[in-house]
Amino acid sequence: MNLTTRILLGMGLGLLVGFALQWADFSAEHFISVYLTYGLFDAGGTIFINLLKMMVVPLVLVSLTCGAASLGATGKVGRLGGKAIGLYLVTTAIAVTLAMTMALVIEPGVGASQADTEPPSYIGNKPPSVKQVLIDIVPDNPIASMANGAMLQIIAFSILLGIAISKAGEQGKRFRSFLDDINETFMKLITMLIELAPYGVFCLMVTLGVKVGLAEIAKLLTYFMTVVATLAIHMTIVYPLLLKSLSGLSPLTYMKKMREPMLVAFSTSSSGATLPVTLRTVKNRVGVSNNVASFAIPLGATINMDGTAIMQGVATVFIAQYFGYELGADALLMVVLTATLASIGTAAVPGVGLIMLAMVLGQVGLPVEGIGLIIGVDRLLDMMRTAVNVTGDGMVATTIAASEGELDLEVFNDPEAGRIIEPETEPDRQDLA
Repeated sequence: MNLTTRILLGMGLGLLVGFALQWADFSAEHFISVYLTYGLFDAGGTIFINLLKMMVVPLVLVSLTCGAASLGATGKVGRLGGKAIGLYLVTTAIAVTLAMTMALVIEPGVGASQADTEPPSYIGNKPPSVKQVLIDIVPDNPIASMANGAMLQIIAFSILLGIAISKAGEQGKRFRSFLDDINETFMKLITMLIELAPYGVFCLMVTLGVKVGLAEIAKLLTYFMTVVATLAIHMTIVYPLLLKSLSGLSPLTYMKKMREPMLVAFSTSSSGATLPVTLRTVKNRVGVSNNVASFAIPLGATINMDGTAIMQGVATVFIAQYFGYELGADALLMVVLTATLASIGTAAVPGVGLIMLAMVLGQVGLPVEGIGLIIGVDRLLDMMRTAVNVTGDGMVATTIAASEGELDLEVFNDPEAGRIIEPETEPDRQDLA
């Protein structure tokens, strides 16, 4: 079996086991709950996510430094960075506009306001100011930034270090060669870790199946389905149209190549944890050069919030309808602007989705307490919007690579390029020759 099939199998079996355990309704002290559900399976899923997160900081540092060093030597850093940030902001603006349009048409909050009169309590974290965001981009201690996983600061340091390497002459070339060797070794380690994905996904799906609140989904079904439908439209229509119009590449081929990062993103709910898988896939399966992939993918994992922007757009309209607020054209425009800009400003803050939503609600005068209405189904929606975010990261990287002549079309059009299959089923190279 190929990796995608094995991940899907692990996901399906995990959900079945999780639903079965939820249906059996074991007590918290029961052997099954203590040693299996919240013991073995919970530990297995957490270890898998930690293994992926383990690679994020060193991989971004080394890969992005190598890419910036190559781009610095050719003077492409500024142009490529402008394209990446511009495309990410455009897709986010499209996402939140589409979300609000869908919500205004479907009106998910109208029925909910009749079913519930008292929203659950919610206290939002205070978002950082624009000044603080700009200050936080530049690290005062790069080592501390790496220890804390502050991705924007790591990206800033890596780009500056890469540009310095490109201007350091012979010493820079030796240092660059050393980093290239480390980067290739990291990519091999990522391939080894991805082999564990079916087992890690199985464990994650078991714990999800036990915890998923079917009653909460039923209560907020219209809101839930509005977000799901908008995410599906953005992933299957908006991204393919942008890819085809801007690069001329086949969207179907691209989507097939990106299946593994999508599945890992869906199961882990973390663009950061999926970053090593996304980076490997975009380079080895899609054919994007390391120069572009190592620059655009970490940047996208940090600032690209299309899926979150969709949730914000639908949630804002939902909460407004729930409380009987009328959102005028100026308020709707403010939602688009705030959600788009906030996708950069709050990217490094834990709980980014809810913090960004609190910012949006505050800008249009809606009560932050309304966030308590949607928390019950946010876990499942978070899985879906993370898959959308990862798909957008790869689409932007592929589009930029095509425009810069940094895309290997042979790899892109080869369905077997970079594919991970079981060792015992791998064709013998002598037979292929």
